[in-house]
Amino acid sequence: MLKKTAFILASLIAPFVAHAQHKAPPPPKSLRLYVFDCGSLDISDPERFRFKKEELATTNLSVGCYLIVHPKGTLMWDVGAVPDSALKPGQKSALEGYATITETLKSQLEKIGYEPSDIEFLAFSHYHYDHVANANEFASATWLARKVERDAMFAPTLPDKKMNPANYSALKNSRTIIIPTDDYDVFGDGTVVMKLAPGHTPGHQVLFLKLAKTGPVVLSGDLYHYPEERKLKRVPTFETDQQQTVETREKIEAFLKESGSQLWIQHDYISNAKLKKAPQFYE
Repeated sequence: MLKKTAFILASLIAPFVAHAQHKAPPPPKSLRLYVFDCGSLDISDPERFRFKKEELATTNLSVGCYLIVHPKGTLMWDVGAVPDSALKPGQKSALEGYATITETLKSQLEKIGYEPSDIEFLAFSHYHYDHVANANEFASATWLARKVERDAMFAPTLPDKKMNPANYSALKNSRTIIIPTDDYDVFGDGTVVMKLAPGHTPGHQVLFLKLAKTGPVVLSGDLYHYPEERKLKRVPTFETDQQQTVETREKIEAFLKESGSQLWIQHDYISNAKLKKAPQFYE
């Protein structure tokens, strides 16, 4: 009986001991970008993007999640289309709507030594369901939010019927910084800058990263979904403001040329399959 009681106590205490012993990795000397595989979207109706199937190399879209590790802190950018809780122990995949995952975001973070509670800042390119699914996991972070986006996420009537407030409800009480400017320099040294890029949603934004070895990179959010969109200048039917999307794309393209940045289209299935995934990183 004593042995059984001791075993039960040890089982209950072990998780708390492990958590107390956890220590996040030390800050790097220069900026790092980790790319996580947050699944894919099986798009059967590319007509919504103003394409016929034969015009696209693939109709599938990738779902990327990104951890930016700066000498002064960490930023999680976009957190997936399917919540980790949907992938049950023993399952190889989890499906919700168009989206499928085969690995949790949390397990990928653990491979590089981080837990969601280690993350200092959280930001989304925009409020659509396929970018915020694991938001509740990062409720202890400081949320860097555009007011128009936050208001939409907690409005009585949601702007998109696919949005699931249960996946981000914990953010309502999170520490929040409402971004006051079009460009927001997260760490104050010009290496991580959130840039307002409206049209897809009213407060949509892209993320500029100045990486020492890789060079400058812009994470696109949903500025484009398919590379063919960029090449053929097609604008999806479901933008909140199509003309604004056109103007924003012109503005960001000019910034790419001026800054010499690469544009990484977050939903580009083929290109994203070739990116290094965590635990590897870009610097």
